[in-house]
Amino acid sequence: MLDRKTAPEIAEIQNIDFRAPHTGTICNVPFYHMADVPNETCRFDLYFNAGKIHGNKSVPAITNGLLLSGTSTKNTNEINEAINGLGGYFESGISVENAVVSIYCLNENLAEVVSIVVDAIQNVVFPQNEIDEYLADRKQQFMIGLKKVSFNAQRSFQKILFASNENYAQVTELSDYDELTRETLVSFHKEHYLNGLQKVVLVGSIENKDLEVIHNALSSLKRSERDVACELTNKTKVYHLNMDDAMQSAIRVGRILFNKTHPDYLDFIFLNTILGDYFGSRLMANIREDKGYTYGIGSHVVEFQQTGYFVIGTEVKKEVREDAINEIRKEIERLQNELVEPFEIELVKNYMMGQLLKSADGPYAMTDLFLSAILNGKDLSFYNEAIASIQNITAERIQELAKKYLNWEDLSVVSAG
Repeated sequence: MLDRKTAPEIAEIQNIDFRAPHTGTICNVPFYHMADVPNETCRFDLYFNAGKIHGNKSVPAITNGLLLSGTSTKNTNEINEAINGLGGYFESGISVENAVVSIYCLNENLAEVVSIVVDAIQNVVFPQNEIDEYLADRKQQFMIGLKKVSFNAQRSFQKILFASNENYAQVTELSDYDELTRETLVSFHKEHYLNGLQKVVLVGSIENKDLEVIHNALSSLKRSERDVACELTNKTKVYHLNMDDAMQSAIRVGRILFNKTHPDYLDFIFLNTILGDYFGSRLMANIREDKGYTYGIGSHVVEFQQTGYFVIGTEVKKEVREDAINEIRKEIERLQNELVEPFEIELVKNYMMGQLLKSADGPYAMTDLFLSAILNGKDLSFYNEAIASIQNITAERIQELAKKYLNWEDLSVVSAG
């Protein structure tokens, strides 16, 4: 019988039993299968070497958005109705370095839904009417975006931060939508989808006969032989884009940094959490709670396959833009000049451990942790290394990293508004 009068003992977490998916190959690309799912749902992901850096400006994103626009035998409505009729859900997304197609459905329908989706991707003909309609919508969204301070600040920040690599620095211009042709989409699709498969991920328990159907459906997609070449040199600049009609200003502060492969990564993540990566962070306490300049501010480490970057982002009232930037600098320099108090370190330790436990809750979340690790050549042992880093961090180490990586002169400061 449970003793409900005595509270359970509190103990520090030393490690988590992370579960890795089965690793194999399918159609000559890596195949990761997490079969231990306690229900009848599944997720199927196709990764393609078709990210934004692989094409001119809008081409990768437009191609990704039109993958189910129709074949010579089925139009887009027929394709989507076939997927919906089987209780399936399709979504496609694009990042800087790759594109992902995801399918969600019941296990029993996966093979059939995958066959429909892969056939649509393999045989898409990019009907001109679908292109015109999609471009008109995207162009309208882009014009709306140009009126927003956050949109403009992010574009300017990207061009400045990635100035050393034109593929990463490029941003879409309004004229690109008018200059894009069907032939360009067809060419990009052939090179980066038909010949750009990177890996396949399955979360769900399905039968071997269904795996054979999926294997056959994927057989005409070829493996990508390209490696992402990413050399980024940190370049600094202070830049403000004036927008006369804006009532707010968006601010971005950051620098080129690193990803999980760097020996300072895990400890820097702790430093970043203190600074701006949770609701009780120093940036939130100062700029939101104390000064009332913003509804929210945060700092993040964004990772690429070979590098990464650090960024602080917020929106403030236009008249306090310079004050907000000064307060950001003040919080960074406080980390460099003052040791963090033990109570704050303990608070952030508990928060980060809770977030790590939450991110490992269930097979879907565990698979995503695994995929994040292998992106940088790691495995799930990386996360137990993270636990050790959290438990062993010191105030002196935090100060050391702040001095090493957050010197104000090494940061680009970009604003719009």
